[in-house]
Amino acid sequence: MGAIATPKSLNFCSSQEPLSSLSLTISKTLNPNVNFSKTSLAPPSRRPHLAVRASSTSPTALNDPPNPTLSNYDHQLRVKILSESLPYIQKFRGKTIVVKYGGAAMKSAELKASVVRDLVLLACVGLRPVLVHGGGPEINVLLNQLSIPSQFRDGLRVTDARTMEVVSMVLVGKVNKDLVSRINFSGATAVGLSGMDGRLLTARPSPNAAQLGFVGEVARVDPTVLQTLVANGSIPVIASVAADEYGQPYNINADTVAGEVAAALGAEKLILLTDVAGILRDREDPGSLVKEIDIKGVKKMIEEGKVGGGMIPKVNCCIRSLAQGVTTASIIDGRVEHSLLHEIMTDEGAGTMITG
Repeated sequence: MGAIATPKSLNFCSSQEPLSSLSLTISKTLNPNVNFSKTSLAPPSRRPHLAVRASSTSPTALNDPPNPTLSNYDHQLRVKILSESLPYIQKFRGKTIVVKYGGAAMKSAELKASVVRDLVLLACVGLRPVLVHGGGPEINVLLNQLSIPSQFRDGLRVTDARTMEVVSMVLVGKVNKDLVSRINFSGATAVGLSGMDGRLLTARPSPNAAQLGFVGEVARVDPTVLQTLVANGSIPVIASVAADEYGQPYNINADTVAGEVAAALGAEKLILLTDVAGILRDREDPGSLVKEIDIKGVKKMIEEGKVGGGMIPKVNCCIRSLAQGVTTASIIDGRVEHSLLHEIMTDEGAGTMITG
């Protein structure tokens, strides 16, 4: 807690000496005065130097805690971390990384900022990130406001014509543009797209269209528009909505879109941000995380019932992308800040990596 706020006066002492010979004395009292006084520093420094001293002349004054400063150890640690990142930067520099963004990482402001900063940093060090997003929570909010009931079957949203309009409005008009704005503000150049733009995605109805409505699958991917954007250093941000050959819009699972886009681009890595730690050997034990597994091993886990529920579509998405040429696919914990950097810039990773 700071001292009671009272009017302050500033007294400046004129000096022809450089800034390196000035120091600042701050007296904190119930009626504080800030005095700039000339002092002599020996030996003189070549860098401008501003010394700050705090003192209290009143037994009742409350002193604010000092501002945190970085010690030599902190500086050395930062340099060490940057140095150790070099092999990973060299490995992935110039490579395309497709990231599916959704779940808890979209609900929390802190996690959203973390994902955006990670993407911008990766772009700055030479990687080529592509972001694919859903927006289930935002869709639910608007549906509730419009008194349109939400229904799900096998983890997929039942999408009638009215719901499809809401899905398009939220994903393309709200969530996509919010992410683009955040990435641009953080220093990169993002371009917002849906599957309809540049014929990026062509949809087809889901096999269960009679029950699910306008829920689709990816029939084709034309990566031309993405290749141009990525080559120019932009970050494409893709909403998981596409149209069929007749122009009918469809709601497509964002994991599926990310996997197909990664395959079409020949991505080095596909990363799915989820609300779990990754693939667990025992679904009841968070400590049983599988750090790395190949396609054969993960298929066996599915057969044994160790992978089930909502994790099966994510795993199948990874398997399909690997079969089409993606080098590795990872399912990581989006609830942890900077999990994206942790996955790419460390050997330990932040979830489960599946290899071909």
